[in-house]
Amino acid sequence: MDPFILSRMQFGANITFHILFPTITIALGWILLFFKYRYNKTGDQAWMDAYFFWVKIFALSFAMGVVSGITMSFQFGTNWPGFMETVGNIAGPLLAYEVLTAFFLEAVFLGIMLFGFRRVSNRVHTLATFLVAFGTTMSAFWILVLNSWMHTPQGYEIIDGVAHATDWFAIVFNPSLPYRLSHMLLASGLTAAFLVAGLSALRWLLGDRSASMFKALKTGVTLAAILIPLQIFAGDLHGLNTLEHQPAKVAAMEGNWETKGNVPLLLFALPDEETRSNKFELSIPNGASLILKHEADGVVPGLNDFVAEDGTILHPPVAAVFWGFRIMVGTGFAMLFLSWIGSYHLWRKDAFPKPLAYLFVPMALSGWVATIAGWYVTEIGRQPWLVTGVLKTADALGPIAGGMVLSTFIAYLATYFILLGAYIFVVIRLAVKAAKTGDQRPEPGATGKLALPGAMPNQASLPAE
Repeated sequence: MDPFILSRMQFGANITFHILFPTITIALGWILLFFKYRYNKTGDQAWMDAYFFWVKIFALSFAMGVVSGITMSFQFGTNWPGFMETVGNIAGPLLAYEVLTAFFLEAVFLGIMLFGFRRVSNRVHTLATFLVAFGTTMSAFWILVLNSWMHTPQGYEIIDGVAHATDWFAIVFNPSLPYRLSHMLLASGLTAAFLVAGLSALRWLLGDRSASMFKALKTGVTLAAILIPLQIFAGDLHGLNTLEHQPAKVAAMEGNWETKGNVPLLLFALPDEETRSNKFELSIPNGASLILKHEADGVVPGLNDFVAEDGTILHPPVAAVFWGFRIMVGTGFAMLFLSWIGSYHLWRKDAFPKPLAYLFVPMALSGWVATIAGWYVTEIGRQPWLVTGVLKTADALGPIAGGMVLSTFIAYLATYFILLGAYIFVVIRLAVKAAKTGDQRPEPGATGKLALPGAMPNQASLPAE
């Protein structure tokens, strides 16, 4: 019944549910713009068929993101009033900029994007699609400005315990923003790409052979294959930036207890904070030193450096950060292998093996898994700070009873489970309906199915382009 622990769990549940939907819409808006661009350029109705299907999922995801975002913001006042009391002079304007420059833009043009295809000119409809996509990206920018500032605060001064802005340029373009923003935008791209590829694979397994489905499938798989190497590179840069500004977080990610060189890369271990050691280690010698310092004997910070003389722990919970990081990285490498294999079959063989389709279907939600794991690493890894060096999480808690937090926490969880189940059900239902009743026209100019010599019977041949 500790209100501090319960409030953290409640906010964690809220952000977990909320982040699922902006992660889709940020990139899906640009994918819709690509579909519209291809339709404008080629006149091929299949591109608009793909647009009409995916704009429904975009609208559903957008609505879920708005609702969950509103309930999450309530907790700044109910559970964490110390946050706005201390840094509201900075957090408030940044959140207002997000509303003024992004949310209004999305809200104004979303209606045209959803319902205006036959009511406005094609050029206006394309422009509306672009502005909605641009608005979702601007929304991500301002939210990540605030989040990055909380990790690496700059451009402020403390007067009577309250943070005041002294340099808005330094606040906005704080040291971790470029890495955090690029990492999140690429994560959104991968989330949307695998959702598009996974649902298209499901439609294929249900018998859909339409040109629009194949176009969406090819788009999703190709986009994923392009973005995942970029994400690995951006993640490496982000890790080096985190090492510079938040070494305790990196020590927890690596499960490294002592500051030393020749630190191995732990593939598997069970961190034990009581004994301050790892059990059952499986590692690559010198791997962590090579990745973080680019030399085998590079010195990597250890967790024992972040314990005060009185025994106070100044580093984040190790197990959550350690395992969250490995789930994120493991999911990323699964994305890499699957997207490259899928691209090879789609672009070189003009065929899609049935076993590959079965792998892509569950991977439709892999972006969610990687994003949540990465977000936990980022946010839990910041503990015990809410704003690094400025405000500790415990100091932001308001005078709220544990029983009240527990009751609302249970209500939130029940609501979120129902909404998430309903969302997944509706998305799958849309895919099943499209597979059964969707456009089944072949590609323009198709002369038949392409089948390579010796193609297996379980391979679906792509129509000729």
